[in-house]
Order: sequence, then structure tokens, then C-alpha cells
Amino acid sequence: MIKSSFWNKKRIFVTGHTGFKGTWLCRILENLSADVTGYALAPQTTPNLFENCKPDINSVIGDIRDYNALSRAFKNANPEIVIHMAAQPLVFESYKEPRYTYETNVMGTVNILECVKKSSTVKSVLNVTTDKVYLNPGHTEGYREDEKLCGFDPYANSKSCSELVTYSYKKSFLDALGVAVSTARSGNVIGGGDFSENRLIPDCVRAVSKNETIKIRNKNSVRPYQHVLDTLFAYLLIVESQASGEYNIGPHESDCATSGELAAMFCNAWGENAGWEPISIDNPHEDNLLKLDCSKIERELDWKPSWDIGRAVEETVLWHKTYLNKGSIESVMSEQIGEFIRR
Repeated sequence: MIKSSFWNKKRIFVTGHTGFKGTWLCRILENLSADVTGYALAPQTTPNLFENCKPDINSVIGDIRDYNALSRAFKNANPEIVIHMAAQPLVFESYKEPRYTYETNVMGTVNILECVKKSSTVKSVLNVTTDKVYLNPGHTEGYREDEKLCGFDPYANSKSCSELVTYSYKKSFLDALGVAVSTARSGNVIGGGDFSENRLIPDCVRAVSKNETIKIRNKNSVRPYQHVLDTLFAYLLIVESQASGEYNIGPHESDCATSGELAAMFCNAWGENAGWEPISIDNPHEDNLLKLDCSKIERELDWKPSWDIGRAVEETVLWHKTYLNKGSIESVMSEQIGEFIRR
């Protein structure tokens, strides 16, 4: 587990802070008394988590592609730690807007690392990518960090490129400056406050809130699903440990699930006669099987998942029921963070 004393008053620059994972991360860092500056576009969905919980940080609205604006915000923050999460994160959207996806995910990474290169204060930088960076021929074993990078769709491929950019800056500039550089390749995260389009759990919530049957495409696709808190605390552990390298972050293999299995778990946790059915539509390419080998982070940093997939779904349902019943979002988030730390 991370040490709260390490984070107290640390100056941290978070890109993508208005997104689902970014907002959760800012709430954790706020609880740890860190000095956080966030840089991101305005929230991209209505509703959204950021505007519902409004973490107490210095929030700068800007485009990661705009180097001059990013550089000004970065210099004002004078950070010691950088966590880069700003991205175009959706596979479906990447097929519709491939150029924007590459500009954001590749040049955005170049821009933030250029800021780090010119800084005299940064000690550690973490680039958050995805489990989809690997060339995926569909084998059943979990992918390891030393396997070939070559994502298929524009989103996955742009994140593979982001990994290569990070490696180049690390070897060419940042190692010599004594900056710890790492990347985190995490699987599919679930949790309260994700309102994105074309994601399984948000689609489930939208359907049941309208008393509709949940429609599931690719019901047999296997993915590593994990609660957002498990993933974010792994990020913080990497940074706190001053680790340098690439790390897979995902659940135990027993917690990988098909889309159909996850929908069934959601319906069981939600109750109220929630149900789902498979649908057949003309989807863009998505890999049918994807698992991660997370033995490296377990071995080197003594990390392991805390909440299994069943608990992750239950906590996600609790958050969304609180939201739909107009309960206190800040309270349920604080309770879930506290319970996760206690466990």
C-alpha cells in the first residue's frame, strides 16, 4: 500500500483530470493532501463525474495538443510528479476520428514529455496507456511487458505509438536527467461515474435506468475487468516506488470475464428484474480475447488486486444507485476509497 506521507504536499501534474479515471485519481490525491494541478479538456459527457464531485484542485482547461498552453500550465505548476492520462480513449471513436485520435494520443504524449524534459523539478513521470497496445494474435496466455507492441484499431495503435515515444524520450533524454519514467498498461476499468458511450457498464446503467433490457454486443469477448481504485492505486505505487519501465495492471486471471458474464453479474447486483440479451450488429474490429500477465508488478512492487470482479461490480452498482437516487456522490466516493484502503 502507498504511504500517505510521501504524497503530502507533493506537487503533481495530472493530464486528463476531468475524465472518469482522472476525477477518481484527483479525489484520492486530494485525500492524501497533495498539491494537484489538472490539465484537460472540459468534461466530454453530460452528465459527468468531474462536475458531480468537483475535486479541490487547480483545474486548467486546455487541449493536450496545444503545446504552448500546456507548457504555460506546466511551468506554473512546477511539478515533482507527472501522471499523463489525457487521451482519446474510445475504440469506436477512433474509427470515426482516427486523425484526432493520433494527434491526441501520440503528439499529446510528445508534448507532455517535452515539458518534462525542460523541467528541473520533475522526479517521476507515468504515462497511462492500455492493455490493447500488444500485437494480439489471440493466444490464451496473458501478454507480458516484453511482447511486441502493435495495436490493431486506431486507438490501440496510437497508444502503442505513445509507448514508443515514451521509450525514446526515456532513453534519449530523461534517464540522463534522473527522471523515473514508466508506463502503465491497464485493462478495462469499471466504477462509479463512467458515463462514456459504447462502454459496457455505462450502457448497462443507461438501460436499467430506463427500465430497458441491456443490449450486449460481442458477448463472448474476454477482457480483464477491474475496479478503478485497484488500477489507480497501482499507478500511485509505481510513482511512489520511483519505478522505471513498463507495467501491466490487471485482475487475477480468474477475474477475466466475457461481456455476457459481466452483464449477468451487473444484472444480479442491480436486481429490480434487470436483464440483458445479445445483439448482432456490424461492429468495427475488436479482439475477442485479451488477458494480461501481471507477474512483473506483483514481483517487483509487491502489488496485487484487492477487489475481485464481483466486488467491483457491486461497488459500481452502489455508486450509480446513489447517483440515480440523488444521494451524496462525494460521500459514496470517500467511503469506497476508505474501504479500499482498509482492505
